[in-house]
Amino acid sequence: MAVDDLWYLKQRGPDGERLKSKRYGQGKRWRCRYVDANGQTRTRFFDRKVDAEDFDVKARAGLVEEVRTDQTRLTFRAYAERWRSAREAGMAPETRRRVAGNLRLHLYPVFGDRPIRAIRPTDVLEWLTALVRAGTPKNSIRLYFDVLRAVLNGARADKVIADSPTEKIDLAQFLRGLSRVPKWIPTAEQVVALLEVVPERYRAAIWLGAGEALRISEALAVEASPRCIDLGREEFHVVQQLRYSRDHGGFYLAEPKAGSSGTVDLDPDVAAVLTEHIERFPPAEVELLDLTSGRPVLRSVPLLFTDRQGRPISDKRWSEMWATWRAAAGWPDDAGFHALRHFNATTLITAGVEPQAVQRHLRHSSLKITLDTYVGYWPRSDQSRGLVGSALRAAKQAQPEPADGSRSAAICRVDVLDDHA
Repeated sequence: MAVDDLWYLKQRGPDGERLKSKRYGQGKRWRCRYVDANGQTRTRFFDRKVDAEDFDVKARAGLVEEVRTDQTRLTFRAYAERWRSAREAGMAPETRRRVAGNLRLHLYPVFGDRPIRAIRPTDVLEWLTALVRAGTPKNSIRLYFDVLRAVLNGARADKVIADSPTEKIDLAQFLRGLSRVPKWIPTAEQVVALLEVVPERYRAAIWLGAGEALRISEALAVEASPRCIDLGREEFHVVQQLRYSRDHGGFYLAEPKAGSSGTVDLDPDVAAVLTEHIERFPPAEVELLDLTSGRPVLRSVPLLFTDRQGRPISDKRWSEMWATWRAAAGWPDDAGFHALRHFNATTLITAGVEPQAVQRHLRHSSLKITLDTYVGYWPRSDQSRGLVGSALRAAKQAQPEPADGSRSAAICRVDVLDDHA
């Protein structure tokens, strides 16, 4: 929407004065362009600028008959098309194509036929959750949400809706919270099925993921020394992860994910598997840059897992092998090594392990992360029902009745005081 002066050109002459147009002095001087209820661009002319500007304001607010629609039945699709057509001229070609595509492919299938006034924050959150569950990349979710928010903000500015359902949604916080929720957790039988198809050379790594909740970068960094494996104390020390960077000359050891270093109990079955693995596949000594102590040190590391040439295993190589094993075991295509960590956590939870103990075992930096991630897996119990009332009733029954009936007298006095209160 805009108001134009038809009698004068925008450019000025050499003396700084505005140049007259060919229409100077002919017809009405002021033109207002607007979009009607059907999304079509229309034009109205006025003699006075103030009248043109007044009409422009009313058209933007939806108060002009031509742009007024039945707001109670106006669908998201109908308004969004008006919103898009009114703004396309100011969009770059790529932005224009992206917005149209996002509306057509990702917003209209969900919100298109709904009355725009009926869209609630819960509807938006359900849509976002479905996108996350479907494995939609976070950057794509942000783009779709930005278009939805822009359309709904436009509807609010046009007084089509009182407020936008996206206004109170913190997308960044929402994505952080959902990113921790496991998409799929294998059963014990499914972990066993995986173990059966993984070559013996790498089978112990699966045990470290399922039995000690290690991440893949931590498992590939395990070395056959008390630094990581302390059989005598039955402890496992998570102190490093294997990384790769050209800036560091290739493979190197770094500290684990922030806040996740720590010592956990070494499961007896995992200890037995590691002992057998070391006997069958003697660790390969690999020269690695160690950055875990704060001062770079080049040292010989007896890595537990290497390829047949004694080289560290890259992320790319592991991913290729993992995809083969996962398919052979019948696991979902999006199930990663991290699913073993989730299996470990939920096994502890369903066995009744204290939340704080689960947090320490997973090496989470806070109990909140543990509870937020696995909130749906804590056993539900009604054991608290009636406990407080039973305790008070038992205490009351155990209290002896005074021989002189003073308790009854005291109760009577309280009743009298209540009557006069």
